[in-house]
Amino acid sequence: MSGARAAKGSAGMAPQPRPDVPDWVAPALDSVLERVAATQAQVGDRFPLFADPCTGLWTTTGRGSWTGGFWAGLLWLRARYTADDGAHKAAAKCTGRLANWVHADTAARGLIFWNGTALADTREATELRDRAAHACLDAYDAELCLVPWGSAFGGPRLLARVDGVSGMVPLLATVDEQAAEAHLRRHLELCLGEGSFGWSWRYEHPARWVPCDDPPPGWSRGRAWLLLAVADAVHRLGADDLADATRHLIPAHTVPPANETHPGGPLDTSAAAISAVALLKLGRRERAVQVLQELVRTHLSGDGRLLDGCYDLTTGTATRHELIWGDFYLAHALAALTGLVDPHEA
Repeated sequence: MSGARAAKGSAGMAPQPRPDVPDWVAPALDSVLERVAATQAQVGDRFPLFADPCTGLWTTTGRGSWTGGFWAGLLWLRARYTADDGAHKAAAKCTGRLANWVHADTAARGLIFWNGTALADTREATELRDRAAHACLDAYDAELCLVPWGSAFGGPRLLARVDGVSGMVPLLATVDEQAAEAHLRRHLELCLGEGSFGWSWRYEHPARWVPCDDPPPGWSRGRAWLLLAVADAVHRLGADDLADATRHLIPAHTVPPANETHPGGPLDTSAAAISAVALLKLGRRERAVQVLQELVRTHLSGDGRLLDGCYDLTTGTATRHELIWGDFYLAHALAALTGLVDPHEA
């Protein structure tokens, strides 16, 4: 086994937190990862998507959709935390099941394969990540300077969507740093251009990008996805000038509304958790801790469920729920604070 699996002591106790880590961090991480075990028992070989805030029961998918990598990533975090062979085997099995997405025509492969393999410690996971990275590079459009959103989830193929940036930047960077940087810069140019946010753009020949209204400009998770991609680029690509973009992307609220143009509507704790990981990667620890403290004290249930996540406000889907990616980013941020992982590992 790799050294990463020795993170937990022989007595089965989690790593001792660093002296400067708030006392609520380790218990919160323990609670979230215990929830992973409960989720695993509930969903079996299916992939969890979102869970009812009252019952805790998960809506699941058979193939993982765009969120499958987050479930695999959570299983890898738990395997590292417990140093348990059974947890390790479960994580490896789940990651292997992501292979069906390698040649799917979608930029969401960044989310699937980066988050599903970055914390893994097996040769098979490394090889899967490499295959996925090369498949994404094959899909890179040199004329558009990006990997198009693709047709796997329906709709027009030649889209630039902000949720096709996070994960794709570090994944592409493993095989072609220039393509990774161009992919991000094109999205920054579109999403932050003309003084307002626009999270989705359709390409029309010969050379015209047309804004789309889904997701809406006030979508707080769009801001979080892009902030995380910038944080990865600053670290992995040495693109220090991109740090200037963060001033447009760091939200004013610790836990933002799902749609920032509707401040009285549902919140989105998953946007806050994504931002917390990005802030840690950017070295803004104090702000990250503020965000995490609010999530843990106000939105984390006693049994480790991060509530008040909003899957899709426009369609009214799972607007106050536990979301699998919210759990992943919260667990990753807490694990980074304790020293179980490095913030830049995933």
